[in-house]
Amino acid sequence: MGSSSTFSLCSHPTVNFEFNGRKVGYGLQKSLSSSSSYCLIHISPICISRRRKCLQLRRVIVRAASSSSTGPRRSTNTRRVYKESQAQTPALPVDRIVSFVVPAGAFVVISFVLWKLVEKVLLPKPAKTTSEESKSTQGLKWSIAAGTNLLPGFGAKIERESKLRLNDFAKELRSFSIVDMSGRNFGDEGLFFLAESLAYNQTAEEVNFAANGLTADGLKAFDGILQSNIALKTLNLSGNAIGDEGAKCLCDILANNSGIQKLQLNSTGLGDEGAKAIGEMLKKNSTLRVLELNNNLIDYSGFSGLAGSLLENKTLQSLHLNGNYGGALGAAALAKGLESNKSLRELYLQGNSVGDEGVRALISGLSLRKGKLVLLDLANNSITARGAFHVAEYVKKSKSLLWLNLYMNDIKDEGAEKIAEALKENRSITNVDLGGNDIHAKGISAIAEVLKDNSVITSLELGYNPIGPEGAMALAEVLKFHGNVKDLMLGWCQIGAKGAEYFADMLKYNSTISTLDLRANGLRDEGAICLARSLKVVNESLTTLNLGFNEIRDEGAFAIAQALKANEDVRLTSLNLASNFLTKLGQTALTDARDHVFEMTEKELAVMF
Repeated sequence: MGSSSTFSLCSHPTVNFEFNGRKVGYGLQKSLSSSSSYCLIHISPICISRRRKCLQLRRVIVRAASSSSTGPRRSTNTRRVYKESQAQTPALPVDRIVSFVVPAGAFVVISFVLWKLVEKVLLPKPAKTTSEESKSTQGLKWSIAAGTNLLPGFGAKIERESKLRLNDFAKELRSFSIVDMSGRNFGDEGLFFLAESLAYNQTAEEVNFAANGLTADGLKAFDGILQSNIALKTLNLSGNAIGDEGAKCLCDILANNSGIQKLQLNSTGLGDEGAKAIGEMLKKNSTLRVLELNNNLIDYSGFSGLAGSLLENKTLQSLHLNGNYGGALGAAALAKGLESNKSLRELYLQGNSVGDEGVRALISGLSLRKGKLVLLDLANNSITARGAFHVAEYVKKSKSLLWLNLYMNDIKDEGAEKIAEALKENRSITNVDLGGNDIHAKGISAIAEVLKDNSVITSLELGYNPIGPEGAMALAEVLKFHGNVKDLMLGWCQIGAKGAEYFADMLKYNSTISTLDLRANGLRDEGAICLARSLKVVNESLTTLNLGFNEIRDEGAFAIAQALKANEDVRLTSLNLASNFLTKLGQTALTDARDHVFEMTEKELAVMF
């Protein structure tokens, strides 16, 4: 007869057992014996709560009356005694403890590590508070050079090195007449340190402080210094963002300076207000000869301020205003100032969008002045043939102009013909630059006719004009036996191999040209071979030949190398074959020719490829 009983020792586990069978519930260990009146049962349930985990070991003692009979379970002699004891904790088998603890611990550890990794990768870092940022920057050192932030470990060392460099710079200022400190980036602080070396300095005559990170505040270092220095003649502050405020500060100092003759303030962010301040300074200063204000932000208003100073200034000889925004109105304003000015000899107005109207107004003022202008730079000003007419009229009358620059305008053949007519009457201009004006063979032919009777022009720039082989022929035929041109620039003129043949023939007879520039004309090997023939003939004048960007290969290089070896009295000192298609073979041939020339004549020949 079987007996079954169910009891619960905690909220979850249930224990079932039978006396006749051997079935034992989970967590229950039973021992029955016919000779024993006691049944000892060990139960080890696991109690898990939200707040804590605990392992409770319980022992239950079941007492049953021994009986030889197999009577029913309702016998009154049968009784059970349940005794729960928590005081005594019997030892559990080690394998059961390990089998539970090890996986559970591993699971907990792995879960913790994975959570930290996810938290680090996905969750954003908390922003630093102001107090934390201030603490993080404590201990940082600053070098002498403005804007250089150094870590504590290196700060002291770098600061010492910076001071040592500044001391070396100061020694240079006291020891040499020409001192170049451009690009040292010593900043305003460094300038305050170095400026003291200029006070009462009788050695330094030319100082270059360009591109050093100087600002308007830094120029205050010159106050009280330049007033007492009479030895310094040239001061270069280009490339420093001093702006209008810096210009005003410097002008207040230079108004009473009696030493500086050349002041360079290119690319310094000057505007109209700064130009006006410089104009006021020029009214008081009587020593400045050269003023450079290129690549700034000066507009019509600033041009007017400078023009007003020209009415009173009697010492300024060279004014550079390239790359500003004067326009036609600015040119007209300058013309008014130039009418009564006798000292200015060089005027640079390149890249100011002057246009034809501006040129007309400017030439009108120049024609009325009594001073002698020797240089006029009107390059890149959108001047057409109409504007070239006004320039030509001035050229006809001028007896002092030496250098005329109309580079990168748009005068075309019509304008070139007008300039050519003026050059026939002019006997003073030595340098003419008409490059980049869309001049073709017709215009070049007119220029070439001038050279038949003009022996004054020594430098002729005609590059970036599509003159073609016909223009090359017209020019070469005249230059064979006429003119006095020493520097002839014809780069990017589309003359081809045929044009090279004309110039090669010309070089056999010409005795004046020392520099010939034929870059980017598509000469190829055919043109190089033609020129090589002329190099075999003794030419006592040609010293520089530029054949870069001409698609010349090894065959052309071999021909030139053989010509150099064959000419025992070659006068060539510079040969440029850069950006061609030469291999190691062609380069080696040219190198051997260079060495041969040195052995034969003991003269260096620079070969570039």
